[in-house]
Amino acid sequence: MLNELEEKKQLSDQRYAEARAHWLSRKYGAARIRRDLKAHGVADAVADHVSSTGDLDKARAILARKYRGAPAGREEIARRARFLQSRGFSYETIRTALRVDEAE
Repeated sequence: MLNELEEKKQLSDQRYAEARAHWLSRKYGAARIRRDLKAHGVADAVADHVSSTGDLDKARAILARKYRGAPAGREEIARRARFLQSRGFSYETIRTALRVDEAE
């Protein structure tokens, strides 16, 4: 049954992974999306390919929604870094997003 649906292009891991990654990308970074897709049985290559787009822009948007102003001190910067890390963003992405956020 599943093979027939795949042959008719009515069932696709790629489409499922793209839709799931798009939905999760509103709140999470690439690492968290990759982990979720693999937990749902998506192949590693497909999960890696789908989850590797635009992390810096997502991190900046999430920071802007969660925190209105610039960080007040080192503790606030650390709090924001931990928040982004819990959402699955890489160290480089977090560092870059917070550096730009500090400058504003």
